[in-house]
Amino acid sequence: MNDGLPDARDGLTRKERVVLWALRGAEVERKGRGTRAAMLYGRVVEHVDMSVEEFMRIVTKLSGQPNPLLLRTQQLRYLRDE
Repeated sequence: MNDGLPDARDGLTRKERVVLWALRGAEVERKGRGTRAAMLYGRVVEHVDMSVEEFMRIVTKLSGQPNPLLLRTQQLRYLRDE
C-alpha cells in the first residue's frame, strides 16, 4: 500500500487521514480541549509508521500553522472547509 498516494475523494493520504482520526479521538476523550502534538504523535504511530519530521510536516500542512504546538480540530484547514 502506498501511504503517500492521495485519495481521489478528498485528496488526503492515508497518513493524513490517520492523523485527523487520531486527533478527533483525542479531543473526544479530552472533551474538546486541545491536544499536544507529542500526545497525538504517540497515538498516530500506533496505527501507521512515520517519523516525527513527517508527522510535523503533515500537522503543519493540515493546520496551516508554521509551528503548531497545540492542535484543535477546529484549526485544521481540511475540517474548516467542510
